[in-house]
Amino acid sequence: MEIRELQEHARNVRIGIIREVSNAKSGHPGGALSAADILTALYFEVMDITPENAQSIDRDRFVLSKGHASPGLYAVLAEKGIIPKEELLTFRKLNSRLQGHPCLTIPGVDMNTGSLGQGLSAAVGMALAEKLNKSSHRIYCMIGDGEAEEGQIWEAAMSAPHYNCDNLCVILDNNHLQIDGNVQDVIGPEPFDTKFEAFGWNVLKINGHDYEEILAAFEKAAECKGKPTIIIAETVKGKGVSFMENQAGWHGKAPDAELTKVALKDLGVEVDG
Repeated sequence: MEIRELQEHARNVRIGIIREVSNAKSGHPGGALSAADILTALYFEVMDITPENAQSIDRDRFVLSKGHASPGLYAVLAEKGIIPKEELLTFRKLNSRLQGHPCLTIPGVDMNTGSLGQGLSAAVGMALAEKLNKSSHRIYCMIGDGEAEEGQIWEAAMSAPHYNCDNLCVILDNNHLQIDGNVQDVIGPEPFDTKFEAFGWNVLKINGHDYEEILAAFEKAAECKGKPTIIIAETVKGKGVSFMENQAGWHGKAPDAELTKVALKDLGVEVDG
């Protein structure tokens, strides 16, 4: 797929994110927007997932460990045609499948995630299962930089190299902000590269909004043998929406009607008024 096509899909994913949280009047748009380019690359170029095999185990898997970024996952599933686009407007509504954190009842969702830190452990288990089954499918997992303050992340980080999980690729959405502010000011888990290297990981560092770098990193990850790979992706919280970029305040806050119009205009949508 051409990079311009991926960029257009990512724009639509971002539009979906804004419409989800605006309609629900709740959600976490900032961290979903920062992840949109990587999610788009995964679902449209890297993973072997289609609307036809989305409910099968015979494919690559993805775990969104930072589960509060669910609007991004739902938007990319809709853009891929795995769930209906109109369903996005049921986000966080009573009896909707699309709740604040991903659930296995949704086609294309491979793990219930919510309590931070647990998704990576699940992904390690999936990678081990695939190796035992002698499967060529790969496991992808996205974690957050704030989430990396959780001890369970580091337990899983020790386990994956020990069991030679070279079929596991983790993406760290390094947008530097969490709900309490700057990640380094809260606990300060960096430097990530040397820590993961010390744990035995193959470490790659990229611009998480540059598709050439994103796709090259996923290729290098697939070529690495004997150890898992972590891609440390430098991203911008709220990417694509002017008033949300690099603002911690849009972690757990939805735009009102007027700001929604601004956000959609930023994303190239013609809005009345």
